[in-house]
Amino acid sequence: MTIDFYFDFISPYGWIGAERIGAIARRFGRRVNWHPFLLQVTVMETMGLKPPLETPLKGAYLLHDIKRFLRYHGLGMSDQARFGFSSLAPARAVLWVRESSPGNVEDLVLALYRAHWAQGRDISEVSTVLQVVADLGLPESQVATALKSGAIKTALREETASAVRAGVFGSPTVVTDDEMFWGADRLPMVEAWLERGGW
Repeated sequence: MTIDFYFDFISPYGWIGAERIGAIARRFGRRVNWHPFLLQVTVMETMGLKPPLETPLKGAYLLHDIKRFLRYHGLGMSDQARFGFSSLAPARAVLWVRESSPGNVEDLVLALYRAHWAQGRDISEVSTVLQVVADLGLPESQVATALKSGAIKTALREETASAVRAGVFGSPTVVTDDEMFWGADRLPMVEAWLERGGW
């Protein structure tokens, strides 16, 4: 049985979810299906909304809440970490590893999240993504080739379209037993759902 985890690296809330979902899945004998997608498509293009940080009132609150929520979960954000970057390269790398070395997907997702948000490294840059890949002992040259391929670019477009069809709009989103939970703050509900078998 599986848990589908949808995320975009531009979301620090997605980082919180990514840090916890693997342990939750293992506790209940589940496997995580990791789904990188693009919030630009779901939020801006499909829903027609502004980026959350550019939304009056909400944007200022989020800038405060993100750091507070990270601290609550024992995570820290680097002063060099930036918002609104392109997550194309890390998302494509995850898709390639998901197909070629599925046992390493969680490690790669977490390493990329930590590289950007905790260490202040720019994962929008292919060179940074490849360094993270190499640090994990994954085939850097193969990933470099894959990131340029039309196939992996198409795969990310399809992954994002699939997320939209599933009704996913935010990061992180967890789907288990056909039940959707949006937001890192819903993870306790996910655990309760799995523990009780729904309600």
